Amino acid sequence: MGDMTATSARRVLLAAPRGYCAGVDRAVIAVEKALEQYGAPIYVRKEIVHNKYVVQTLEKKGAIFVDETEEVPEGSIVIFSAHGVAPVVHEEAAQRQLATIDATCPLVTKVHKEAVRFAKEDYDILLIGHEGHEEVIGTSGEAPDHVTLVDGPGDVKNVEVRDESKVVWLSQTTLSVDETMETVDALQDRFPQLISPPSDDICYATQNRQIAIKQVAAESDLVIVVGSKNSSNSVRLVEVAIGAGAKDGHLVDYASEIDEAWLEGVTTVGVTSGASVPDVLVEGVLEWLAERGYGDVEVVQPMQETMTFSLPKELRRDLRAEAAAAAGTAATGTDGAER
Repeated sequence: MGDMTATSARRVLLAAPRGYCAGVDRAVIAVEKALEQYGAPIYVRKEIVHNKYVVQTLEKKGAIFVDETEEVPEGSIVIFSAHGVAPVVHEEAAQRQLATIDATCPLVTKVHKEAVRFAKEDYDILLIGHEGHEEVIGTSGEAPDHVTLVDGPGDVKNVEVRDESKVVWLSQTTLSVDETMETVDALQDRFPQLISPPSDDICYATQNRQIAIKQVAAESDLVIVVGSKNSSNSVRLVEVAIGAGAKDGHLVDYASEIDEAWLEGVTTVGVTSGASVPDVLVEGVLEWLAERGYGDVEVVQPMQETMTFSLPKELRRDLRAEAAAAAGTAATGTDGAER
């Protein structure tokens, strides 16, 4: 591609929707508001969302991230991350007399409730997801005796169930839509009576970001996904991009991690970001690309997103009480009115 026309046609296709989903936005704001409301330190069990920059930014403001509940001093405040926790974690927190703020994404909570319901009905639950991922640990913990993890289509042959007429599948919310359906198809071949959850568990944001990057990838020589290595949905975006025709794809936390060698012979660069990534990091990547001749940015937007979630109820209650006190009125007992 040595001729001038190719170099002058350099462009960036910027996928939309990208970046923050409603669950991440809610979880990050929950930590910020808790720090304002109760003062530092606020403890957070696990990374609030899987993004390096977000975690470091909140640490600077006074959040302390711990791996286990036992690391939180008795009587302190602990926030549970967007990925959710098993019931045993709530019990541990109660034993340590911790005040908890549960920032679990409502769409993850939905899957937890499905697990509880199907376990009550004595189904074998086949949970499609990645071993060791926090969300999978939390969902499995709702019904450990009923849940079997299925880690992709290749894992289907290993699945054992007690009764083939009582089998249901659920999934982690941040998987590749296509690979998950491939797994479901393989499970249905093995267990013809397999039932599906009332609505697919993969969340709207995961699906939308994959749809957008597929459209971009089809025209891209290189796709750059902004996101952290432990972010499942970000890692999936790279896989989906390459599967959809991008010649090359990479995951970076920051623009400084881009390798100039990736641009060799590249005319069109596709850019997107995972659901836990603030847009300032994407802006950094766009600036980096512009400095190297990729200044022409076109937004590719197959759909709009309007989803929002209200803050965790524990936080809303205290913020309301404070607002009422500030207004010179005692907080009234109408707490349940807006739920």
